[in-house]
Amino acid sequence: MAKPPYTITSKIIKQIGEISELVVDIKYIDKNYNTLKLRKKNRVRSITGTLQIEGNTFDEAKVTSVINGKSVLGTIREIEEVKGAIEAYDNIEKYDYQKEKDLLKAHHFLMKNLLQNSGKYRQTNVAVGGKDGVTHIAPQSHFVPKLMGDLFDWLKNSDEHPLIKSCIFHYEFEFIHPFNDGNGRIGRLWQSVILMNYKDFFAYMPIESMVRNHQSKYYEALESSGSLGESTPFVEFMLEIIVKSLRAYIEESKKSDQKSSLKSDQKILKLMKQNKEITIIQICDKLQMSESGVKKVIKKLKDENKLQRVGSLKSGHWEIKSEM
Repeated sequence: MAKPPYTITSKIIKQIGEISELVVDIKYIDKNYNTLKLRKKNRVRSITGTLQIEGNTFDEAKVTSVINGKSVLGTIREIEEVKGAIEAYDNIEKYDYQKEKDLLKAHHFLMKNLLQNSGKYRQTNVAVGGKDGVTHIAPQSHFVPKLMGDLFDWLKNSDEHPLIKSCIFHYEFEFIHPFNDGNGRIGRLWQSVILMNYKDFFAYMPIESMVRNHQSKYYEALESSGSLGESTPFVEFMLEIIVKSLRAYIEESKKSDQKSSLKSDQKILKLMKQNKEITIIQICDKLQMSESGVKKVIKKLKDENKLQRVGSLKSGHWEIKSEM
């Protein structure tokens, strides 16, 4: 088993620590935030981001339309790219990150209507181009099966941290460039598959969208690693992308929690305005909220001096002191 060349720098150690702390924070995010609706939204972000990196012009609205079976304006290739990415990502939780055959299956889903040899390694030699011309000459095609086998052996047997392994695999995969097309998309997808095995919420973390937002630095990191002869610069870059993705997720959850709290405030005050003698149990029933949830909102309203209870819980009534 050949070990890919890389160096664990102090920056990488610091990034791993930061990500670990953010992962703990995510554990305490209100489960109401991580809804099916949010997971679908983030899946759309992942698909849109990874395709836009490769030049597809579809935005999130168009990708959503394709998912919903609606007609959209676009080239046949763009539409097929979206359909392939949807199928590849829809199966993300079925892939075993250690199995090479599953990666080949993912490539088939992605490219089956775009390549005749989808799901199969290339039989021709390729060079990867950039803005300044050829930036990378990939290994000759007859080396690809052995290189990919070695890479999966390392992935399976290495005791390196999963966060680091995901980044190294991503870089080495792009270096080998095993397919005629779709390498960038599969490399990004498989990093998410590896991360998902580390923490399951990564299946719906739109890291590809964050990469798209830093696309030029993404390619610079690939080129820097190529020039250095090891994946270290790319590992540092991708770990920073993961940090940014987790922070964005946490920030969005806070905004969602504030919005949800405001809606609950308004709904409860509206019911109390309609019936000042309404009970907490009646509020729970009407709003389909838990008793602890309703009591939490009522306490908040009292603390904000917007509500007070006059008399006992049995025979008293609510008095709204300040309108929302």
